[in-house]
Amino acid sequence: MMLYAGVYLLGVFISAVSQVLLKKEAMKPHKSALAEYLNPSVIAAYTIFVAATLMTVYAYKEVPLSLGPILEATSYVFVAFFGVTVFNERLGKKKIAALALIVVGICVYSLGF
Repeated sequence: MMLYAGVYLLGVFISAVSQVLLKKEAMKPHKSALAEYLNPSVIAAYTIFVAATLMTVYAYKEVPLSLGPILEATSYVFVAFFGVTVFNERLGKKKIAALALIVVGICVYSLGF
């Protein structure tokens, strides 16, 4: 099951990468509404989303349904990391506390409490 959980986590991670691509592209000016959606970065981002979805479906062959939301919660950590490193966003005390609660929740579930 660990392999399938790893596939699931990889899918969550690449989904976060896809969100970064979409945000970076949204911050750029475009000549038209069509150019906003039909450009290589946006097409790549949505292709990555499809790949992440397929990875999730594949992972559910072995990953229990109850574990899925726990693994999916790691996306908040990935997105916060990319926000800080790529977009120079600041994490306030509330966001740090929320991320800590998410990580603690994942650890508690993993330990079986």
